Amino acid sequence: MRERSYKFDPLEHRQSLLPILREVVLLLEQAPPGPLPQSQLHGALRRYPRAGKGFFSRSELIAGYAALAGDAGLSLPLDAFAARLRMRPVRTHSGVTPITVLSKPYPCPGRCVFCPNDVRMPKSYLSDEPGCQRAEQNGFDPYLQTYNRMLALASIGHSVDKVELIVLGGTWSFYPETYQRWFIKRCFDAINDFGRGVDGRVEGEAQRFQLVPLGATAEGRGAASYNRYVERHLRLLSGEGLLRNFEDASWEQLGFAQRDNELAPSRCVGLVLETRPDYVNLAELTRLRRLGCTKVQLGIQSLSDDVLRQNKRGHDLATTRSAMALLRGMGFKVLAHFMPNLLGASPAADIAGIERMFEDEDFRPDELKVYPCSLIATAELMNFYEVGQWRPYTEQELLDVLCEVISKTPKYCRLSRVIRDISSGDIVVGNRKSNFREDAERALDARGIQRRDIRSREVAGMAVDPTTLGLSVTRYKAGHGTECFIELVTPADRIAGFCRLRLSQSSALVELQGSGIIRELHVYGPAQGLGQRKGEGAQHRGIGERLMAEAGRLTREAGFSRLAVISAVGTRAYYRRHGFEDGELYQHLRLTKPAT
Repeated sequence: MRERSYKFDPLEHRQSLLPILREVVLLLEQAPPGPLPQSQLHGALRRYPRAGKGFFSRSELIAGYAALAGDAGLSLPLDAFAARLRMRPVRTHSGVTPITVLSKPYPCPGRCVFCPNDVRMPKSYLSDEPGCQRAEQNGFDPYLQTYNRMLALASIGHSVDKVELIVLGGTWSFYPETYQRWFIKRCFDAINDFGRGVDGRVEGEAQRFQLVPLGATAEGRGAASYNRYVERHLRLLSGEGLLRNFEDASWEQLGFAQRDNELAPSRCVGLVLETRPDYVNLAELTRLRRLGCTKVQLGIQSLSDDVLRQNKRGHDLATTRSAMALLRGMGFKVLAHFMPNLLGASPAADIAGIERMFEDEDFRPDELKVYPCSLIATAELMNFYEVGQWRPYTEQELLDVLCEVISKTPKYCRLSRVIRDISSGDIVVGNRKSNFREDAERALDARGIQRRDIRSREVAGMAVDPTTLGLSVTRYKAGHGTECFIELVTPADRIAGFCRLRLSQSSALVELQGSGIIRELHVYGPAQGLGQRKGEGAQHRGIGERLMAEAGRLTREAGFSRLAVISAVGTRAYYRRHGFEDGELYQHLRLTKPAT
């Protein structure tokens, strides 16, 4: 959806806005708790059109209430008004607001047969995907993507004080380091500017990437044809003097933007980057930490060496094992990607793969995305389909696989996604249902099988009484260490907050040797502004402090004298308030022995 390109001024529409605002408030007072039913809102919109032309949007109603409610004597608090008009409140029920941006089209080191080759997009992405459309509309400019997405979410009532920045675009590690520094710096610039009320919608307009023309396609199928086209496009831009020669920022410049964000009104509380197992090494992960990265999306795809080979993945399972151990040992959260229905796979083999994912200590990811393979016309997989060497799973086969995935995901893992949001028009054959996860969950419910993963147990928008929360610790071995999954749960076993603590006697990084490390501290419930303590949600009610205290106790009990945390740029101040001191890449707390 295209972001609004004009600035709405409620004062210009005062005469039309006030009657509808009064009616909406009356409807909210009469309606049961929760979002206002769409039918009731639409009825009010039709009765009070905007200056006789069209209808007000939800974002305009919220902006109008903020500007006019005081003078009009409307006493409903703004945050309550916005929350009940908010579209898709689930976006921020996990406690932070996700902002997704894409890097520009760029050659890819992979040769995967299943991968789409849309030359208008970074490798593996498709131009009809919603996030990709927003990226293209903003010319892949990191500042514009970040700022305009924050603007769009804020305009429909979401808090954007705490942002999880998610950077997509294939193998991030393959992009030039100069581009990486510049891209992340510009994202931080946008977050900082938006929080301070700087109008940044035209910032960087002259810095747009020169887009690949609409309708452009690579010559042939596969990664080689994609790379040839994109490289030719980049050379053409260079020859015409249109190639961005400003896509560079020094580490010092990036550091300045990061320090500015530490106390900014809007802060980056998580930075997610994606890469391949064969690009994970100590030097690369050190660079990711300097960028501010806290979570890595890792393309595992399969736990079969034979399937990896047939799909020309370019690495083996041993490489995946090594990558996951190093990531976890340096404190990163690991979000693994798993793809059923690849060339050479079968439903039985995929089910065995997901069992191995959580039984084998070398894997056991913190989060999991499951992307059943979809056949896209530009992928090399088309060649195998046309000669009968690959077929999509039937609906029942896919349902069986997904039911096994969901039921076997343990309580310490968040099953973030089960089906990729690909336009049905891009899929040649196979599943086109984007809500297949719901079908699988209904099937499990019908069998009486309980779902245990984090996403199915988080409190979301529920009221939470901190005095009733119980402490639970799940220990498991992973990546040559012990993981402690510390939860505070309601009597019904809904998660209000959790902490991932890693205890290992060895570390590849000198800074972490001899320390336990908090890899994640997360409090659920609707995202609230920094420092807010309103409402009955879980955030800002001492839950984080209780989790940290338990992490410290377990770390001391294990014989460690220090506790480190892989803090995001925007959470550094929070940890400093709790006694942590800045290190080179992490923050550290010296543990004192409890009084006897």
